[in-house]
Amino acid sequence: MKTFLSFEKSSRIVPQATKTLQGFYLRLSAFICGGSLLLLTSAAGAADMKIGFVNTERVFREAAPAKRAQQNLEREFATRNQELAKLEKQGRDLQVELERETVTLTDAARREKERVLADISRNFQRLQREIREDLNLRRNQELAGVQERATRVINQIAEQEKFDLVVQEAVFASTRIDITDKVIRALSDK
Repeated sequence: MKTFLSFEKSSRIVPQATKTLQGFYLRLSAFICGGSLLLLTSAAGAADMKIGFVNTERVFREAAPAKRAQQNLEREFATRNQELAKLEKQGRDLQVELERETVTLTDAARREKERVLADISRNFQRLQREIREDLNLRRNQELAGVQERATRVINQIAEQEKFDLVVQEAVFASTRIDITDKVIRALSDK
């Protein structure tokens, strides 16, 4: 009778697997020990490092230049948004009229109103897309200016307070190292 693995063959496989596992555990232990040693030495060196954190999202939301930029954008796009709202109302009114008079309209009149409604809808979507693209472009321009000013302020604070490292994105940052409020205050002073 033939079996897939005879006892004799399998007894040779187990010692080979044991040796492989032993080598793996030996390498893993060496890696862990080396990593621990590296962490200990870097922790000792980091004890005298001064680190700061800036929440850029808060800066863009709360800083005076960011608020001014948002107000400028709202003023700049107000007339186009009004035009878009007017077009939307015109389309809704025509839709309601078409639904209300569907029974009394002739086929030709109904088709004409449906064509006009389709034109209004197309124009609305085109205008909405144009406004969105222009707004995104202008917002990016405005935020780039705010970011440039914020970077200058962060660099000034870092130099004045002798920070070794300032990060703008982190998974976690203690309030002890958060300098966002200082950045926002410095931006509002300028």
